[in-house]
Amino acid sequence: MTTPDPSISSPARRLLHTREVLCQGYERDDGLWDIEARMSDVKTHPMHHDDGRVRLPAGRFMHRMGLCLTVDEGLRIVAARAWTEHAPNAECMDIGASYEALVGLSIGPGFTSRVKERFGGAAGCTHLTELLGPVATTAFQTLFPVFEQRRRARLLSDPEGAARTRPPLLDSCFALRAEGEVARGRWPAFAKPA
Repeated sequence: MTTPDPSISSPARRLLHTREVLCQGYERDDGLWDIEARMSDVKTHPMHHDDGRVRLPAGRFMHRMGLCLTVDEGLRIVAARAWTEHAPNAECMDIGASYEALVGLSIGPGFTSRVKERFGGAAGCTHLTELLGPVATTAFQTLFPVFEQRRRARLLSDPEGAARTRPPLLDSCFALRAEGEVARGRWPAFAKPA
């Protein structure tokens, strides 16, 4: 595993900007799931207007906003809400309702391109739209136990059929590539020679 080595000397640094993104997935009592994302930007220095007046003091939120998507077990979006608490321009506060257009989309193949079609450029907020990528992966992580439970049920009810079904995670990343060690251990019938 490659990690930054703090013992390696590097030039002195000064923190200028911090962006924090937090995504959380919740199971609801009504059989749906809420996938929530929040992001904030804070600068360590003031931002100025062209005439030199301070526009935003150091340490204050430049951006603070979020999204909440409610999804069903098929990852279909049944409700969407977006909000902006802090932004550099008053107009930024008006875009949240536009994200209700996510309702009806399903998180899965093609989701990112459909999001760009709906919210690209002046049709959306760059930062809220960027949050939808982490929201999608958080939705998968949140509902993964549901998908696994279904897979195990299929395996028990039809072991031969389930054994012939290609695992959906196979080739989804480097570690789960068909030629890799994980595939040989978890899915030997679908593993390929290295």
